[in-house]
Amino acid sequence: MVRLVHELADYEKAAHECGLTEEQLHAALFGPDPSAGAFVATGDDGAVVGTAIWFRTFSTWEGVAGIHLEDLYVTPGARGGGHGAALLAELAAEVARRGWKRLEWNVLDWNTPAIGFYRSVGAVPNEGWTTYRLTGDPLVALAGRTGGAAAR
Repeated sequence: MVRLVHELADYEKAAHECGLTEEQLHAALFGPDPSAGAFVATGDDGAVVGTAIWFRTFSTWEGVAGIHLEDLYVTPGARGGGHGAALLAELAAEVARRGWKRLEWNVLDWNTPAIGFYRSVGAVPNEGWTTYRLTGDPLVALAGRTGGAAAR
């Protein structure tokens, strides 16, 4: 799975940003405080050819949890074999099994093959919303501004 995540990062022209290790993924999936879930797709020979890594979200509007799909990747040689659709179907089934309401993910604007695939299974873009991210020095700087006004 780690290899597939690195392949995805390379495909998305961001290999230099991906530092995931086997130890990190193992801790995220199986550690004392798991922060992620995952499904894999296998080829006819049993080799892993695809992965879907996800984490739990919560919707205040729906009042229940959901799934955010962090990474969906199928190796180039296995694409078109139904593995991506099977992974998405398994994620949808997980949402339904748990009584949750949403399955969401992000896709790069230029990734037209993925966009076409997602539309083919009935997914639609969340128009009007833009994802923001805070990392690195700005995250540290903001974290340093705590003054006790917020409560947990």
